[in-house]
Amino acid sequence: MALRRRRVKVYTLTDDQKWDNLGTGLISSTYVEQQQGLSLLVHCEFTGSLILESKIKTYTPYQKYQGSLIIWSEAENHGLALSFQDRAGCQAIWEDICRVQGKDPSTENTQNLLDESEERFDEIPNTSALVRLPNCELNKLKQIADIVNSVLSSPIRSERLALILESEGYIKKLLRLFHTCETLGNTKGLHHLHAIIKGILFLNKSSLFEIMFSDECIMDVVGCLEYDPALAQPKRHREFLTQVAKFKEVIPITDSELKQKIHQTHRVQYIHDILLPAPSTLEGNRLSTLTTFIFFNKVEIVNLLQDNDKLLSEVFVQLAAKTTADEKRCELVFFLKEFCAFSQTLQPQSKSALFQKLTQLGILPALKNVIGVDDLQIRSAATNIFVYLVEHSPSMIRRFIMQEAQHSEEGNLFITIVIEQMICDTDPELGGAVQLMGLLRSLLDPDNMLAAPNETEKSKFLNFFYKHCMHILVGPLLATTSEDKCEKDDAVGSSKNCPNNYQTAQLLAVILELLTFCVQHHADYIKNYILKKDLLRRVLLLVNSKHTFLVLCAVRFMRRMIGRKDELYNRYIIKGNLFEPVINALLSNGTRYNMLNSAVIELFEYIRVENVKSLVAHIVEKFYKAVESIEYVQTFKGLKIKYEQEKERQGQIRKNLHSILYNKTLRKGAKVSEEREVCFKEDTEEGEAIMPPLRTSEPEDQFPNRCDRVMKVKKTNINKDKADLQKKTSAGFKFTSSPLAGVANGTSSPDGSSGIDLVDYPEDEGKEAGPSPRKILHLSS
Repeated sequence: MALRRRRVKVYTLTDDQKWDNLGTGLISSTYVEQQQGLSLLVHCEFTGSLILESKIKTYTPYQKYQGSLIIWSEAENHGLALSFQDRAGCQAIWEDICRVQGKDPSTENTQNLLDESEERFDEIPNTSALVRLPNCELNKLKQIADIVNSVLSSPIRSERLALILESEGYIKKLLRLFHTCETLGNTKGLHHLHAIIKGILFLNKSSLFEIMFSDECIMDVVGCLEYDPALAQPKRHREFLTQVAKFKEVIPITDSELKQKIHQTHRVQYIHDILLPAPSTLEGNRLSTLTTFIFFNKVEIVNLLQDNDKLLSEVFVQLAAKTTADEKRCELVFFLKEFCAFSQTLQPQSKSALFQKLTQLGILPALKNVIGVDDLQIRSAATNIFVYLVEHSPSMIRRFIMQEAQHSEEGNLFITIVIEQMICDTDPELGGAVQLMGLLRSLLDPDNMLAAPNETEKSKFLNFFYKHCMHILVGPLLATTSEDKCEKDDAVGSSKNCPNNYQTAQLLAVILELLTFCVQHHADYIKNYILKKDLLRRVLLLVNSKHTFLVLCAVRFMRRMIGRKDELYNRYIIKGNLFEPVINALLSNGTRYNMLNSAVIELFEYIRVENVKSLVAHIVEKFYKAVESIEYVQTFKGLKIKYEQEKERQGQIRKNLHSILYNKTLRKGAKVSEEREVCFKEDTEEGEAIMPPLRTSEPEDQFPNRCDRVMKVKKTNINKDKADLQKKTSAGFKFTSSPLAGVANGTSSPDGSSGIDLVDYPEDEGKEAGPSPRKILHLSS
């Protein structure tokens, strides 16, 4: 039992016959009580989570491949593979598997069907006779072909046949007969050999592939597959592989193992893609092992190259050198492209380490030198390499761009070169521009930007981009929509830089798609730029183009702005009257029901549904008469209804507000009256408090003098209160003025009544005064 945990990669075969990497972990063979047997357990080397748990079953065929792979199937079309970091680990697990199944660990296939007990094959009588091959002779080729093709439907007989072919050196004998038939011109024999070799490949056994794809045999295998009976004349595939498809060492490869793997992988891939028919749905698993063979060959090539620091360093040195010839530079770029393509077979951790190493060796400065060259092939290959890098790690590219900006001139930055290549693409269909636009969008996507506690990648990179790069991106748009340019094009006709020119329209559509993405994801950054450059007005000039796809791009850009629900955008649109070109485009389109009609209607429908009040009011007040006749949709009538409802609601609000303010004012006036009454009462009490008590010893004729003195004090206080009341009644309320002034002056109120009696005399004047002769003030009701 392998108690030591060894590093291993786990792969599973998908429905489309491709190996999918499940992850890297540490494997052990352990007894699992639930499975009631020894199981293979793979735990993630970082998190410890379980990646694979597979019970070692007695009759499951396991295959050991290349000394570091173990492959088996747990169910139909469900293949599994373990790729070990070292051969010792593979051998340890293989011994555990063989121990459970009672097999010799020296074998590479645990199910040696020739040695199985007869009980398992009772249902197949005379099986050994059915797979017994005749001697390898010319006159037996038809019989051999019939036997090979007859066993393909039975897994057990296929296993038996594979073991016979491997143990008796039968394949090499067949290939010698191929040379004899070809020399003699024996067409029938060549056709039989084609069927035999194709049937052996469909047996799907890695042990047979090792023989057939060896340097000694592989070209003879290709030769046999040339003689397809369905073809009138054989195809010259060997001539293509040996003479046309020549292997070029851009950098001398001294590792013989690496060189042999490259040759073998190229030829096997050619057999898989060109010489063998694509399997049908029912035969989907027929070439799975061949796919596995190619996959792991590519992994091994990448690993061998990655370990060869000297070779990779020399590649980047020659790419960066100005003295390198164009042909040599082209070969170097193609080599890197193929290398990056092979790297896609690596698991994420290994691929990340590889691209990190390529970055350290200088792949990005090398790409900067070649991505802008005139040679279309070099430029296309460099763009493909850039795609691999951006898809793997956009943050790595952004870091390089930011570091470069600190040491290079603004016009010579990598990202500005990429933008210039996009807007200067000479392809009529702008295939390269579309590809580069996708890369720029990945670099500008905030969703894949990292936010560290002390460093925000998003804000730094977007600030840099809008300051140093945005003017280059929108340059063609601003140049095409300038007033002088538009007037000149109208006078002269369609020129190359006119929106009516197809290639220019394509480029502007690409730019607008990227700007629309920025509106959706960059919020304040793009908003400031739009308002500063009056960009929407320029964009809406494109609705006059004869190319509908460009008009749609302009409408989509405006729709995205409105979708942000930003009132600053809304005020900008209203102030610039920017709905006018859209309305004109809708009216010019007439009754045609097309994408332009749908796009414009959807824009106004969105405003109606979301009830963007400022825009609803602007559209109805400014354009309703122009679109009133459009009745096949209820959008514009709905806008009018929303407008009237809002207008009515605002009127009701004003009415309610007026009523509320009026009631508040009345309550405030009443409160002032109450305060006035309280004020007079307090003054009265204060006056009483300061009046001295009457002394009986004083003569009665001194009382008026005492009263006059008290009244002088009261008069001063009352005049002060009158001045305060006049200030309080400035809001428009009228109070009855105090008659105290009149009394003090010897006059009375106009109606002849006095509001205040200075002295409260008893009703019967003839009677003596009461015990308290003090004067008391009263406020009339």
